[in-house]
Amino acid sequence: MEPQPQPTADTHGTADPGVLRHDTTAAAVETVFRIESPRVIAAVARTVRDIGIAEELAQDALVAALEQWPRDGIPDNPGAWLMATARHRAVDLIRRRENYARKLAEIGRDLETTAPPEEPSHPEDIDDDLLRLVFTACHPVLSPQARIALTLRLLGGLTTPEIARAFLVPEPTVAQRIVRAKRTLATRNIAFEVPYGPDREARLGSVLDVIYLIFNEGYAATAGDDWLRPALCEDALRLARVLSGLMPKEPEVHGLASLLEFQASRTAARTGPSGEPVLLKDQNRRRWNRMLIARGITALSRADATATGAPGPYALQAAIAACHAHAYTYEETDWNSIATLYGLLAARSPSPVVELNRAVAVSMTDGPEPALRIIDTIAAEPALREYHLLPSVRGDLLLRLGRTAEARAEFERAATLTHNEREREMLSRRAAAVVE
Repeated sequence: MEPQPQPTADTHGTADPGVLRHDTTAAAVETVFRIESPRVIAAVARTVRDIGIAEELAQDALVAALEQWPRDGIPDNPGAWLMATARHRAVDLIRRRENYARKLAEIGRDLETTAPPEEPSHPEDIDDDLLRLVFTACHPVLSPQARIALTLRLLGGLTTPEIARAFLVPEPTVAQRIVRAKRTLATRNIAFEVPYGPDREARLGSVLDVIYLIFNEGYAATAGDDWLRPALCEDALRLARVLSGLMPKEPEVHGLASLLEFQASRTAARTGPSGEPVLLKDQNRRRWNRMLIARGITALSRADATATGAPGPYALQAAIAACHAHAYTYEETDWNSIATLYGLLAARSPSPVVELNRAVAVSMTDGPEPALRIIDTIAAEPALREYHLLPSVRGDLLLRLGRTAEARAEFERAATLTHNEREREMLSRRAAAVVE
């Protein structure tokens, strides 16, 4: 076998400093790009009006950095370097392509006479562009799955393989969703803008829902061997924080940020030593992250301060999470307030899942019998037909009523419905532990 080339080494067996420096610089380039790419893509998209092209130009800037930074050194402001390089490429693209002739006539002169700034002239310029990118990636014209994939790609900085692993779907499926999403935005001529007036509330709801779905998939995975995927929770929480900074006057934005802060605070206590789920009543609350709880309280206060009417669904859910966060033991939980808040949430945003959660709170205030009546009224809802938490909650209530055989059957049914292996094991154990 022909000998393989080895790294250059000095007499002490240490790798060549030049090789180490190149590797270190390349790692720095990738780290900077992951942090700065959303802002770069957002700024370039405002110029070329196409997210797909903007992403390609940002990638071109990354390639240029990988070529030049190891040779010339990392610039003092690497983010501004990437931004300026991508913008220069955008100008070149507009000059070259014939189908941009009209745009060249309108804006080309300004681009030629005004060199792209090394960094934004005003801090809000980046924020405005990033906000446009958020709203465009979460446009209602895209399917929920496409919105999630595109948001994680453009704003979360995740690669296609990382998104595929997170949601347990094949890489080609994720790649197709992203490609189709960008093509749909381009062919539908979706404006790269933040909507105003009547469209804004509907579009904002789509943005918040996407971030919420990403967090939920990390908080309680729908499938796979792991019940918790902290990386997804962290990505969603970061997006919620960015959005709350970009839209400080929107109460529901702060409501979502608050909810995710509270939920994330329990992460360390939600699994046992082997990764098994730990239910709320059994969690060691000393492991709850008090810093995240404090952030949740602050965000909830902002939601209350900016609200001009009744609280929205995310603010109400955050208020419910705050009730749990304020209780140092499970027994101290203010279930009366939680039941009241779920009643308000059911009136504000009715759904079978909200009613199911309200039934749990009612069972803690008025007992299992009235809660069971609530569940029986929603049991036939199509949205709950394959929802494993319905028989799981019903099994709890039946067990408290002493109807053990029925309870065990419900736990067994719940175990067959869940696609998460950890949750299936827990529900099977609960069924086996029921003694008539």
